[in-house]
Amino acid sequence: MQELTTIQLLIVLAPPLLLAITLHEVAHGWVALRCGDATAQSQGRLSLNPLRHIDPIGTVLVPALLAIFGGFIFGWAKPVPVNYHRLRQPKRDMALVALAGPSANLIMALGWALMMTIGYHLQAELPWLGNPLLMMGAAGIDVNVMLGVLNLVPVPPLDGSRVLAGILPNRAGEMMARMEPYGLIILVALLALGLFNALMPIVNGIRHFILTLFFF
Repeated sequence: MQELTTIQLLIVLAPPLLLAITLHEVAHGWVALRCGDATAQSQGRLSLNPLRHIDPIGTVLVPALLAIFGGFIFGWAKPVPVNYHRLRQPKRDMALVALAGPSANLIMALGWALMMTIGYHLQAELPWLGNPLLMMGAAGIDVNVMLGVLNLVPVPPLDGSRVLAGILPNRAGEMMARMEPYGLIILVALLALGLFNALMPIVNGIRHFILTLFFF
């Protein structure tokens, strides 16, 4: 794949990243609605409009800087509000709501793999269309697999902590919930200690599996 300029890189990364973060949050809200909590719906957060979910720092500034300087992609959106007490079976349903986000990222990764396949077959005859689709599809796979895997790490405020809390006995789940005010500090420390590097074998394994499904 050809070397991209910084502007080209941002153009290729922007649609996959915006969709990855937007649909991740919409998935949380949609599953919460199915489980009895209409908070996200009442606040207009079940929208596919990225502007309703964008956090200026987490969705725009941090990913752009990392794309240019960091060599990996990380970002976040405004969290979709979920009222724990409105869920029909709060403990179980909260775990399902949390799992919905990473699951949406996996589904999107498959969708981007399909786009990558289309681009691959078009690049010889229509390079002006095939090459951008190929590059954007590859970026979409990388972004979604990375965000999906990262969000399953069981550290608050990541989704994995809420999934684990739904599986653990009540007392252990409550202890994990009490960690949430300190979760961001713990997460930053883990990132500084090489969390991304530790996750890369899993990310690469899932990415390889998806590409194999589409004959790459």
